Amino acid sequence: MNKYTLPELAYGYNDLEPYISEEIMRLHHDKHHATYVSNLNAAIEKHPELFEKNAEELLTDLQSIPEDIRTAVRNNAGGHVNHSMFWEIMSPASAEASAGKPAGELANAIDRDFGSFEAFTQKFNDEGAKRFGSGWVWLVKNKEGMLEIVSTVNQDNPMSGGMKPIMGNDVWEHAYYLQYKNVRADYLKAWWNIVNWAEVEKRYAK
Repeated sequence: MNKYTLPELAYGYNDLEPYISEEIMRLHHDKHHATYVSNLNAAIEKHPELFEKNAEELLTDLQSIPEDIRTAVRNNAGGHVNHSMFWEIMSPASAEASAGKPAGELANAIDRDFGSFEAFTQKFNDEGAKRFGSGWVWLVKNKEGMLEIVSTVNQDNPMSGGMKPIMGNDVWEHAYYLQYKNVRADYLKAWWNIVNWAEVEKRYAK
């Protein structure tokens, strides 16, 4: 039986400063993400045969999850998968991976589907800012193979709707409130300084 585990960060808690504070990173990773993992394990223990599946497999076929734990799996597997991606697609602003813009096939696809990188980031920020309450904003490959920006409520993941998430930003208040207070737009703008484009390009290629 393989229980789900909290992934370690590839950088220090203070390495994303000044854009995301050490205090936020410690709470976000060690408390919030850890709670999703714990709650997911607790839910799956009621149907332990599901431990054979990874968290992504749970999310892509939610209808097959027993009804008594389906909501818990949707919320907590979502929280686990979303955050595992989130930590990977960020890196210190000083790192070579955070070069400010994507390159190669992803850059070409962004230009094709949004007109320009600047138009893409503006649309992404706008979508994140207008997400009511808690949720995420995503760059996905849709069922037609085109890039699209969508937002989801709570910890829902676009893969549950047949889309392929390439990158996403967490717009729950716990992701930014201690630092940016109620100005979510400032957080969304600052976040681009720590996007790990090398990792995002890998996710697009995959």
